[in-house]
Amino acid sequence: MIESTPTRTWVVIGFVVVGTFFLTVGTIGLLRLPNVYNRMHATSKPATIGTVAIFLAGFVYFGPGGAGLSSLIGIVFLFLTVPTGAHMISRAAEQIRGPVPRVGDVAGEVRRRVGELPTIVD
Repeated sequence: MIESTPTRTWVVIGFVVVGTFFLTVGTIGLLRLPNVYNRMHATSKPATIGTVAIFLAGFVYFGPGGAGLSSLIGIVFLFLTVPTGAHMISRAAEQIRGPVPRVGDVAGEVRRRVGELPTIVD
């Protein structure tokens, strides 16, 4: 660990807050989105950004040697594995469930569901 200064402390806090925000958004997306394709996108993009921010906080806190170097290696590992994993999940989902829903299909489904909702009359 290198000497801590107020600026370095605030940078670490900023990275941790940003990372926590993106990881929370990814988790909410995983729980709330309707199909596997949307969930895959919600977990791969924000989770990668959030985890990279946490790793960068570790790099700033520990410095360029030791644990800081491990943080940089973790970032490289994430950038290599997350897109590959998301691609494999989407291929498996397509083979199991059929084709990816198209934009027009989703819009029609939304119109159908909205039409089924009861209307509020004043």
